[in-house]
Formats: sequence, structure tokens, C-alpha cells
Amino acid sequence: MASRPVIIALCGKGGVGKTSMSALITRMFSADPAKRVLAIDADPAVGLSYPLGINVTKTVDQIRRDLIDKLGKDEPVHKEDLLRQLEYDMFSALSEKGNLAFLAIGRPEGDGCYCQVNQLLRELIRDIAGQFDVVVIDGEAGMEQINRRVMDMVTHLLIVTDGSLKGRNVAETIYRMGKETCVCERSGVLFNRVKHDGEEALVLGKNTLPLVHVMRENDTIRDFDREGRSFFELPVAPDFEHLEISLKHFVAQA
Repeated sequence: MASRPVIIALCGKGGVGKTSMSALITRMFSADPAKRVLAIDADPAVGLSYPLGINVTKTVDQIRRDLIDKLGKDEPVHKEDLLRQLEYDMFSALSEKGNLAFLAIGRPEGDGCYCQVNQLLRELIRDIAGQFDVVVIDGEAGMEQINRRVMDMVTHLLIVTDGSLKGRNVAETIYRMGKETCVCERSGVLFNRVKHDGEEALVLGKNTLPLVHVMRENDTIRDFDREGRSFFELPVAPDFEHLEISLKHFVAQA
């Protein structure tokens, strides 16, 4: 296992296909049995579990709220016991399937937010991620995720967008924010759900960001997504092979 994992975070406007791309990328890396892969769902909807065919038993936010409730009681709490319990809860929240592990973050920090608790959870997530070769993070929709929990450990920021003006504007804003707030080795944009050559030429003509890949609209992905089927059952297709080549180049160039 590498001394430092490759940590890829996918961000972008809602509805552009971040979760589908996260699932495809997770599948690509976990196809190598020599690699340990961790998929982190940082979206409160916990949608990444479905295309990965994984059942979620507990989220990090549930662990956080349980801990806050415990700290709010008038009962003595020993720090060592608390840390051991928290580590146990975090590892028990991991769902594993072969060389793939999955961790769901849950809803964003909100009511009952304890800074020390959240910092401790960030450190535990970082420790867990360090035990894997590749980490794929399906980010929350929008730009807020750039400043939350897991983004400070990202090595590669992959911004997913469609061809819409709003999507491209959000992508450009995320790219700028990523440069300011993340320690990413590399950032780039993935255009998703592009329908034809004319649309591809249009969006590429207006693009100002480092390009990672252009993914065409894919009926099979849409069908699997609608039916809630695991992306590990997707048939091999040239589109997926081209994405894999682009992604490996994106990672290797850092």
C-alpha cells in the first residue's frame, strides 16, 4: 500500500451525475485486487451506497450525535474510554465488500455542532483513509463541501458538470475555491451527460478549466441509476474504458 493514498473528491452542481461518476470511478479502482479502495459518501442523501450495492448501517453523523448526547449528560466520561469507543464506532460504520470499504458521512454539521467533536471525527476519518490506497469522495451538491470535514485531505479535485451555463459557472467557482482552500495536487473538470458532437464542441470551446474527460450521455447508466442496480454489474463499454484512461492520466500527472 502506498504511504499516502490518492484521495479524489468529486464536486459540482446538484444533478450533474457526481454520484454516478463516483460509483464508476470506485468500480474502476477496486477492479485491481492489489488496491484497497475506500468510498466516502459526503452527500447527506447517502446515494452512493446504491450504485455500489452496499447497505449503510450507520453514518458518521449518527456517531457524532450519539457522542454529543453522551457528553451532554451529567455522567463522568473518561477520555480514554471515549476515544476507544469512538474508534470502535467509526470502524464498525465501515461497510466492506472485498477490497472495497464504504463510509457514509450523513448530514452536514448543524444543530448540536461541537467543534472538538468534529475535529476528532475529521482526524479519525483521515486516519482511516490513510489505510487505503485510493479514496473516492462523493461530495455534497454545490460549493459548501469545499469547506467541510473531508476536503482538507484531498489530493485530486474532480469537478463534475453538465454543459449548462449554470453548471459551468459553478464548476469555475469550485475550481477557484479549491485553489484557495484545498491542498490538492491537481484539479480538473469532467463534463458529463454530453449528448452529441455539437454540444461537446460548444462546451469545450467555452471551457477555461483543466479538462479531465468528456463523458457522453449513457442510457445504460441512466437505466441502472433508475433501477437502483449496482454499477459493478455494468457491462464493459468503450465509454467506461475511455474514462478510465483519462482518470489514470489525471491521477498520474499529479
